[in-house]
Amino acid sequence: MKIKQPLRERIVIAFVLMTLFVSGTFSIGIIETVHLVEEHLVSDKMRSELLIAMDELGTGQPLQLSKDSQVFSDVSPQTSPPEEFSQIEEGFSEVVKGEKAYYAFKLSRDGITYLLVQDQSEFESREQILFEVVLICFIASLMVAWGLGSLLANRVMRPVTQLADEVLLGTRNENNRPLASNYADDEVGRLAEIFDKTFERLNRSLEREKLFTSDVSHELRTPLMVIGTSCELLAQNKALGEKQSTLLSRIQRASAEMLELVETLLMLARERNVGLEPTRRQTLVEVADQQNDIWRDQFSERGIDYNCAVETVDSGQYPAIFLRTVMSNLLRNSLHYTDEGHVHLVLFNGGFRVEDTGPGIAPEQQSQIFQPFHRGSQVRGEGLGLGLSLVKRICDHEGWTVSMMPSRSRGCVFCVKLAPD
Repeated sequence: MKIKQPLRERIVIAFVLMTLFVSGTFSIGIIETVHLVEEHLVSDKMRSELLIAMDELGTGQPLQLSKDSQVFSDVSPQTSPPEEFSQIEEGFSEVVKGEKAYYAFKLSRDGITYLLVQDQSEFESREQILFEVVLICFIASLMVAWGLGSLLANRVMRPVTQLADEVLLGTRNENNRPLASNYADDEVGRLAEIFDKTFERLNRSLEREKLFTSDVSHELRTPLMVIGTSCELLAQNKALGEKQSTLLSRIQRASAEMLELVETLLMLARERNVGLEPTRRQTLVEVADQQNDIWRDQFSERGIDYNCAVETVDSGQYPAIFLRTVMSNLLRNSLHYTDEGHVHLVLFNGGFRVEDTGPGIAPEQQSQIFQPFHRGSQVRGEGLGLGLSLVKRICDHEGWTVSMMPSRSRGCVFCVKLAPD
């Protein structure tokens, strides 16, 4: 099982547990040592005193050795021990009677039992004070361990926290200074070096991607414009037959779509508000009318009912090239996967929806449909799975949102919510 506690807390807990073990061991050792010494030393002393007193016990009365010590025997009823001492085993024992505590040593010789009883209440109170002191020291050591552990954990984790903040805020990217230069040559420093190397590889990869997208997009624009111009010239030739004119229209439309896609990729390769940004802006209805002209005949050729409806009027102005690309990719996706039924383009204030009656997308795959090269289980044609990924990238670039909504029947419903400037 993985431990999910913060590292700082784990350091403090480890510090306290170590102190608990060490202090607990010492405390238990002190208590056991006191008991052991008490039993052996007192036992030996009382045995010696009892052996000496055996010869003096002949008066018929218990022998008073001192203020706190008495000797009893079963020689006569007068010297018999009190009832509370009569059942103790031979050897050393401790007896508690109310608030009083006694040491007792029992010894048998020649059929006679002798008992030495010593009041040890004063020693017991001192012993209790010792145990309380040991307990207080034990608790105090745990509190000190917690404080020192917290202090050391903060000091240990401070460079790690600083490194995490610098990585999160992108400090290295701002001043182009390696993170490792701010840390000692230890584990944190080596971690900073790894971050530096990772940042460097990531930056190189991103730079290559931007350069590739920019260069390819720039170089493709010229031949695509030549193709488009040539198609316009050929379209003016009245000698072309109906089939030739249809093929020419398809070439011209594909060329225009490719040129628009190249322009989109070129703009996405740059940061927002930096460099080339789309200058032409159109309303949602204007872009939808253009897409209707492009896609209506293609849906009709496949026997699919296509229509565009306006729920509520939107008067916002949006980057035309980005909006056309998003709408076009969603309509192309519906055309590609819908065999029968309908495809509806629904405009509303602040966005639009594309609804189709295709096979739909399994719930477990819906979280992945906007990832590059993901095509789901209903794979068709030779596509690479980049259409929805491009839609998501454009929406992120412009601050829009694209999502898949629940459909009332089969098929998919993609909803795009726009953020007007």
